Amino acid sequence: MSYIELYQTGELAKKISVLKESLEPCRLCPRECGASRVSGERGQCGAGKDAEISSFGPHFGEEPPLVGGGGSGTVFFAFCSLRCVFCQNFETSRGMDKYAVNTTELAEIMLKLQKRGCVNINLVTPTHYIPQILDALLAACEQGLKLPLVYNCSGYERLEILRQLDGIVDIYMPDIKYADKNIALKYSQILDYPRVAKEALKEMHKQVGDLVLNEEGIAIKGLLIRHLVMPGGLAGTASLMKFIAEEISPKSWINIMDQYYPTYLAHRYPEINRRITRKEYLEALKAAEQASPSFNLIY
Repeated sequence: MSYIELYQTGELAKKISVLKESLEPCRLCPRECGASRVSGERGQCGAGKDAEISSFGPHFGEEPPLVGGGGSGTVFFAFCSLRCVFCQNFETSRGMDKYAVNTTELAEIMLKLQKRGCVNINLVTPTHYIPQILDALLAACEQGLKLPLVYNCSGYERLEILRQLDGIVDIYMPDIKYADKNIALKYSQILDYPRVAKEALKEMHKQVGDLVLNEEGIAIKGLLIRHLVMPGGLAGTASLMKFIAEEISPKSWINIMDQYYPTYLAHRYPEINRRITRKEYLEALKAAEQASPSFNLIY
């Protein structure tokens, strides 16, 4: 895997050292809140000094190229830099369900997932714990970890941090949530999401390219984009698909997701306090197909 070569040459340790400099004051995500996390202060996202997770294990509900026969080895990290009012994993993203893990424990989790037959290590919402995660990755490499590393994120990423991950991450799996900054502000409390996420996706694709599958149909490298269809077309699906086709790749792998449902605080917003209709979902698929007939769509 990509990170193994960096581990063997000592470059992985150097990258970890650089990334730790962004931990205090914290500048890991685009919020750049400046929290003194090493000293015990929690950032705007909620994350503190130690990595905190809610659960880990083989996951068979991810996209088929990530699952294979043994499942995707998911590690769900607590907290998130976004504040999505409809978050379907709000117990984890808001830190209601969490426990701390040190470097040794997190490395052991990765090795356990490999031993159980998982086809990758899937880091879910890892952005605010990157230095801690890579410390554990280094320790796991020393004990024989060799699975592809999946960076499963919201799309809200700092370019400077992503560039340090070049050669470490095998598979990027970001969301692309909104085309309109005002919609992003209303539902996720982030004004610059569209701009930041678009630049992040460009960097991810520059690093790993289009998704590549092995002879068994399992992803080993590349970019896999997720997009959640929202009620009333509020996500701006057509505009985002056009962006992906023109500025990322016309052969992109995209999961057009239909599982939106009103949860967490969505009841406060009448326009999103419902599931999407079949018509809305079909319109989203049509928008993707019109943007590029060569898209590899998952639905």
